Amino acid sequence: MTDTRSATAMPPAVAPRGETTVTPPAAASAATRTRTDEQTTDPAAASAAAADAQAPAPTGLPGSGDDDPDERTAADDPAAPGRTRAAASPTGARFTRPGGMFSSLRVRNYRYYFAGQVVSNTGTWMQRIAQDWLVLSLTGSPLAVGITTAMQFLPMLLLGLFGGVLADRMPKRRLLIFTQGAMGLLAAGLAVLTVGGVVTPYYVYVFALLLGLVTVVDNPTRQAFVSEMVGPKDLANAVSLNAANFQTARLVGPAVAGLLIAAVGSGWAFALNALSFAAVIGGLLAMRTGELRPTAPIAREKGQLREGLRYVKERPELLWPLVLAGFIGTFGFNFPTLLAGFATDTFHVGAGQYGLLNTAMAVGSLTGALIAARRGAPRLRRLVGAALGFGALEVVAAFAPGYWTFALLLTLIGVFGLSFNTSVNASLQLATEPAMRGRVMGLLMLVFTGGTPIGAPIVGWVTASYGPRLGLLACGLVSAAAAGVVGLVLARSAELRLRLDLHPGRGGRVVALVPRPAAGAKPELATAC
Repeated sequence: MTDTRSATAMPPAVAPRGETTVTPPAAASAATRTRTDEQTTDPAAASAAAADAQAPAPTGLPGSGDDDPDERTAADDPAAPGRTRAAASPTGARFTRPGGMFSSLRVRNYRYYFAGQVVSNTGTWMQRIAQDWLVLSLTGSPLAVGITTAMQFLPMLLLGLFGGVLADRMPKRRLLIFTQGAMGLLAAGLAVLTVGGVVTPYYVYVFALLLGLVTVVDNPTRQAFVSEMVGPKDLANAVSLNAANFQTARLVGPAVAGLLIAAVGSGWAFALNALSFAAVIGGLLAMRTGELRPTAPIAREKGQLREGLRYVKERPELLWPLVLAGFIGTFGFNFPTLLAGFATDTFHVGAGQYGLLNTAMAVGSLTGALIAARRGAPRLRRLVGAALGFGALEVVAAFAPGYWTFALLLTLIGVFGLSFNTSVNASLQLATEPAMRGRVMGLLMLVFTGGTPIGAPIVGWVTASYGPRLGLLACGLVSAAAAGVVGLVLARSAELRLRLDLHPGRGGRVVALVPRPAAGAKPELATAC
């Protein structure tokens, strides 16, 4: 949410001719230190590794010109005083300490990508609000709004794995230019129909379905492309900043959409969203390709989808986090249905207070993303802990006595939910071989967002039949139970046990995960935990 083989046995991905290699010096130096008994046959590589081991900590700030994506933090240097050696993941990437809240913005290519996403994500949220309002105004039926949402998410449920295969087969930057352009054209087409006054609900359904089909390819490609821009050292930070970017747009986009709808109509919100994709495409075109870490596209062969599933099945540090993401995505994140029920049936408040509940969760999610950006690459224990806290808070919120208590708990739920999202994304990417990354991220998108068409009707039925409190209680219990079971399975697979020490001494911990006596199975999994 991992390969049980030794990190040093992993074959490095081969970069296309004329491009830089995807194996970062930090990973190479880690492999060199763990194999001190072997003599290198490449003097140049030995010299590069020695130079890398003595590299100083980066001191540049975002935008200061410190664009070296391979520069290591002081936490990566085992010789640095007062530091502990960073642990290695099964792919050679290491679980390093954080380099600052905005460390990945030192990378020029990622800065361009991030800036484009600021504009595009705002446009995406504008279209979401305008699309729902358009369908509601055309039909007067909330069911029609639900059908539109289902049409947009259904392709991910049915075809999510195939999108991951395409992400591995094609150069990711080129593929993103195509998918972002296609999304822009779809938004422009819907804008023309709406402004022209000829739009019908069925047109909206078709455009939502086409957008979902493009998203099937775009989502896993975008997720996997992050590592090609920043490398493993800053991957967790970049994933967290992407989430913060999205949550900021979640606060701004709906407000702008509301003003546009009131002033000139939904069609112009679609038009502005179409223009927003130019910012992303411009950023992709402006990147320095020589500074990317491109993964060589895999050749088209039969059985690549089954190969991806088998790859995940054989690695518990991939399989069980994905299982947990499936439960959390399907049952834990059903807030559109639940919040509407709490606003109207439980607390009897109006549209303004309902909007404030969504804002409270967005603020919590943004806070969680910024907190995650300050931390290093996630261990699986953090992922499981965030999921457990998320589920437990949902259970507590189900019994909230008043509106403002419920709003405060939603903010905390947003913090833990976003922490889980960023942790599972970064941990899966760090634990996956580059040639498999697209398929693994496609599987994550499948289980996390593709479960919406399954979970939403179930939660909606429970809420309608027994009330929103019981609906949220059920969601929280399922999420917390799934986190507990997955945590126990991972600890057992890694041969770890929980140690309680009431007198830990200086630098010790009261509660810690430690290896079982005579444990010798899956050392890489134990490291990831």
